[in-house]
Amino acid sequence: MRRSGETNRLEAYIIVFTLWLLVFSSASQTMILSPILPRIGDELAIPDALLGTLVSVYSIMVGIFAILAGPVSDKVGRRQILILGCTSMAAALFMHGFVTGYYSFITVRIFAGCAGGMLSGAAVSYIGDYFPYERRGWATGWVMSGSAFGQIFGIPMGILMADRWGFRSPFYLFAITMGLTVILLFLRVPQPNVLRSKHRLSVSKAATDYMAMLRRPDIAWAAGAYFMMFLGVSIFVIYLPTWLERSVGLTGDQIALMFVVGGVANVLTGPNAGKLSDKIGRKGIILMSCVGLSILMFLTTQFITGPVAAYVFFFFTMVLVAMRISPFSALLTALVSDERRGSLMSLTVALGQVGFALGGAVAGPLYADIGYGSNTVLSAAFVLIMGLIVWFFVPEPPHESD
Repeated sequence: MRRSGETNRLEAYIIVFTLWLLVFSSASQTMILSPILPRIGDELAIPDALLGTLVSVYSIMVGIFAILAGPVSDKVGRRQILILGCTSMAAALFMHGFVTGYYSFITVRIFAGCAGGMLSGAAVSYIGDYFPYERRGWATGWVMSGSAFGQIFGIPMGILMADRWGFRSPFYLFAITMGLTVILLFLRVPQPNVLRSKHRLSVSKAATDYMAMLRRPDIAWAAGAYFMMFLGVSIFVIYLPTWLERSVGLTGDQIALMFVVGGVANVLTGPNAGKLSDKIGRKGIILMSCVGLSILMFLTTQFITGPVAAYVFFFFTMVLVAMRISPFSALLTALVSDERRGSLMSLTVALGQVGFALGGAVAGPLYADIGYGSNTVLSAAFVLIMGLIVWFFVPEPPHESD
């Protein structure tokens, strides 16, 4: 029986905190890599041309294992996948302390990507299993704010630790927080009593199920919107720091502070946007945020002329980014039944990774050959397309009042 109004409030808060800690740890270990890549290259004598592969290989493995983990979580339950993924991630992060060169480092990043793929869709799927639809926006907003807290606290702390004790130290820190997540999952997070898939697990069956889902127009449009979301963001954000430093004249410290300001905006907005969408619906909030974000992206090069303008601009940019994430994730959970929710979330995560990788491939030539203004125009177009897809083609269940 699905938990609803009679759900133990303390248990619900513990579950949200546990999943928040999972997202905080996973997002922090992902985001810390780029700021400390130069130090990694210096300490391990890795050429600059190879440093980027340490980032891209992680995304590739996340996409692959997200696809594989979805049907498994539908079959065995979300809790088991969360425990396996968090345990694997904690081990992978601890192993970063023993890397001695490029090949050992890329091996542990592959391992971490496998674990990340298991975790990517499972947390939101668990929310869909445990919480009734009218509470999912609130829960998703708080859980996903773990990424913003990683941006505010995890990344600056990790950079300071890397400067003082070497690049390995931040990974030890996030291994500890991920280990704490494992303990909480074991002791305080139950397996929701929902229907599980009764089909035998096989690669061919999983492929057939994914294709069957994509043949449904509502799911195909939702997956396309998720792809557009990550495609637009990657084209915009990957070369934003480079443009700010080389064209606007911001220092590294000023750019870091800008991301902290953006993280604060994310923390303030995400949970409230999710809670608001529980009351008034998801699609209107998603469309409004996409339209506003598209306008801001388009005006980036005209608006940002110095550090103060960058702080203000990025604050409102992250407000609009956070406004759409929680409602959209909650909306996705309602498109399929309990026993298919993990597969859907994993499919969308994988497509998001493909979109991010494609955006990264496009962003470089655009920036180098035309200039950052071309990045902002194209990213604005994709963000607007995402909002229109959700508004016109992704259905929303009838609103249930509390």
